[in-house]
Amino acid sequence: MASGISDTQSAESVIVRAIADAIRPDPPLSVWKWADEYRMLSSKAASAPGKYRSERTPYLREIMDCLSVESPIRRVVVKKPAQVGFSEALNNWIGYVIHHAPGPMLLVQPTVDLCKRYSKQRIAPMINETPVLTSRVAEEKSRDSSNTMLEKEFPGGMLLMTGANSSVGLRSMPAKFLALDEIDAYPPNVDDEGDPIELAVARTSTFARSKICMGSTPTVTGRSRIDIAFEETDQRQFWLPCPHCKDLQVLQFARLVWPKGRPEKVEYQCIHCNQFIQNYQKTWMLARGEWRPTVECDPTIRGYALSGLLSPVGWLNWASIAAKYEQAEKKTDFLQTFYNTVLGESYSLGGETPNDARLYERRESYPIGRVPRGGLFLTGAVDVQGDRLEIEIKAWGRGRENWSVDYIVIDGNPKEQTVWDQLTEVFESSWPSEYGATMKLSRLAVDSGYAADQVYAWARGKGSTVMVIKGDSRVPAVLGAASAVEVGPMGRKIKSGVKVWPVNVNFVKEELYRWLNLDAPDLEAGEAYPDGYCHFPQYNREYFAQLTAEQLVTITDKHGYRKTQWQKLRERNEALDLAVYNRAAAVAWGIDRMEEKHWAHLEQVIGAKKSRLDEAAESPNTVTPEQPPTQIAPPAPPASTSSRRRIRFRFN
Repeated sequence: MASGISDTQSAESVIVRAIADAIRPDPPLSVWKWADEYRMLSSKAASAPGKYRSERTPYLREIMDCLSVESPIRRVVVKKPAQVGFSEALNNWIGYVIHHAPGPMLLVQPTVDLCKRYSKQRIAPMINETPVLTSRVAEEKSRDSSNTMLEKEFPGGMLLMTGANSSVGLRSMPAKFLALDEIDAYPPNVDDEGDPIELAVARTSTFARSKICMGSTPTVTGRSRIDIAFEETDQRQFWLPCPHCKDLQVLQFARLVWPKGRPEKVEYQCIHCNQFIQNYQKTWMLARGEWRPTVECDPTIRGYALSGLLSPVGWLNWASIAAKYEQAEKKTDFLQTFYNTVLGESYSLGGETPNDARLYERRESYPIGRVPRGGLFLTGAVDVQGDRLEIEIKAWGRGRENWSVDYIVIDGNPKEQTVWDQLTEVFESSWPSEYGATMKLSRLAVDSGYAADQVYAWARGKGSTVMVIKGDSRVPAVLGAASAVEVGPMGRKIKSGVKVWPVNVNFVKEELYRWLNLDAPDLEAGEAYPDGYCHFPQYNREYFAQLTAEQLVTITDKHGYRKTQWQKLRERNEALDLAVYNRAAAVAWGIDRMEEKHWAHLEQVIGAKKSRLDEAAESPNTVTPEQPPTQIAPPAPPASTSSRRRIRFRFN
């Protein structure tokens, strides 16, 4: 009898345990644990196909933890180089959502074409090679709308893939999960509907527990989207122990040492014990590394900075990094690629503050108020001060070569209409060209940082030639998308209302200083002016002091994070501001997109043709030395107007 009772109790306990196991919720599963258990790498997309192993890239585990549904983190920002495995981590998140946490998901690539390529080369192989995904996503059929190249339906959700250049795709459906990949390559404005990141993020607003991941290789300091996004996070760095002293440190490129010309001899010198570390020892170091924040921020936002120095053994090694740097040093244009794709850092285009005395000494003899040869369109810029308007006119040519043509000051309080009447006369003026034609402004940029209401009132109705601008360092390009500042009572844009264009003045200053530091070519030796070369007439010293009135400095904040910012060297800097505004006007007119056919068309429009002097130089037999060619008389300047008598020139 006792034995029977024991057997009954034993059977009951087995049943109870079975029921308990059945109703017990699954343990929390993070993205990287899901990938280790289920993810298969395809030979079409991976150099080492087979089972995914997160132990190869342990620095990605915390990032993938944040993307897991149990994590309280809502936004993850990853600043990265190439060859550190981030793309596979992003794919792991997609697979995790399809299999473990179904819901609507949106993946955004820079363009629709890149999205199609990503779907074909990355997403489709992952689904086909990973059984738990294959069983949930129907086979792709052109006639089956549930699974196309850019749409993947699965039980409980859908993956939609689109490009940042498609406003239709960005507003097509609400998304609980949003992946924004390579955001530095996104356009600043999509179909005149605004910033593509803001459009995409708006799709997550209906979900209380949405997740957003944005990652990118950075580009240029001052206009890198990922830099801007990263600065709003806790800016985490990966700390690794030294195999010799065991102290933790963040790997820095400056501590790679090798004999010049022998990158294969590279070693890493520990910042604590000065012992040398070999590349193969990274495996031990990576397994013991940890992420640490450097600033405090919203606890639901995380930021991670990855470096190619972390790349696992067998991927990008330190010797390859050293060799790439030596190659980049030989041609400075390659340095940006090195910093972006190898170190995962944005590249500063700016150099040292130009020497104003040097610029003064290399002034040229072309007349103030006349467009020199090579200048094919004009821009103007207006700086509004408390007691005057300052205006500079610039001519632009191939390769962004530029000439300061005129500098005008209109005295008077900007709140008085007479000042703006005089600006109208300047706006409607023409400038004589050495080609023989007269030229009007193609774009005029007016800063609205002061007396904005008066600026708006003057600009209203002037058409697209006049653009109202305002400095905004958050813009990831020279110009951001224009936004209406005049709307009707129902919130609709007024058809003829004023729009304001945001300008990243920090980026333009860096670019300008790089241009100002260019050396003049040896024209007698046949050298051409370099791209961006700046020409100036016989302005006085004050102009050049103002043009170089700021310097770019690097500061370290209380958390030890290094940042660059512009600092004034003197109070007056109007010439610098106007140079920045003129560059913005040239960009708005399309100079960065112009091809040779566009420049040739401009030459035809203004009647540009060779003078007899040029023809003689090319065909010396045409004119003998004893009979020099006749000088072509320059065209007469336009007749003076009343406004010209009331306007003074500042820098003569």
